[in-house]
Amino acid sequence: MEIVIIGSGNVAAILGRKFKAAGHTILQVVSRNASAASALAYEWNTESANYMSLLNHRADVYIIAVSDNVIHEIIQSLRLPGKVVAHTAGSVNKDILKKVTAHYGVFYPLQSLRKETDHLPEIPFFYEGSDDKTSKTLESLALSVSPGFVAKADSEERTRLHIAAVIVNNFVNHLYALAEDYCKKEGLDFHQLIPLIEETALRLKTTSPSQTMTGPAIRNDEETIQKHLALLKNYPKLQELYKLMTESIRGN
Repeated sequence: MEIVIIGSGNVAAILGRKFKAAGHTILQVVSRNASAASALAYEWNTESANYMSLLNHRADVYIIAVSDNVIHEIIQSLRLPGKVVAHTAGSVNKDILKKVTAHYGVFYPLQSLRKETDHLPEIPFFYEGSDDKTSKTLESLALSVSPGFVAKADSEERTRLHIAAVIVNNFVNHLYALAEDYCKKEGLDFHQLIPLIEETALRLKTTSPSQTMTGPAIRNDEETIQKHLALLKNYPKLQELYKLMTESIRGN
């Protein structure tokens, strides 16, 4: 397929690399950030533009990969009749694009993406189209870059998925950040915890997390819990989270 990517951030960069690796042609990168768009265009041997008035109208698919709150602004004067246009936001309804074209939809990558990464991660894709043509096009595009990780999902389903994603990614990563800060202040090496983190994550591929829980809370080891809480007296935020998580585990 011939594709135009609108955006130059993390999602745009990783999707573009995925598309290129799958043999698609990126006709253009469009972004208000001229230097970022130029860098991606150089990487993909294509052209860039920093004004929507310079948009290439010859593509098959237009992927709007920008922040959720920017989509409305981007599409104000965007009109692409006959073209397939999709945004990548998990919690934004597809109908925001209905004035752009009759063939609009969502192409949602359920993954934490950083353009600085040195590898292309596996990405589950969830798509939704306004009509059969759009759905088939987005499904085909998704399958070309992520076979086995593609499903159709409407706005409500994507929002629920987004909530779950925030819990397992953003919230968990915040706990990692708090643990790293704790380790630094206590003279510990956070990297010594990496094998534990990796093993815990790997188990999820074959076993429900509810079946792999370990630790003092699940054992009702009150002596250890109280010892830990006492040692966390100088870290009130971490101490409160420890109490909250302990009670949540016990409640299950």
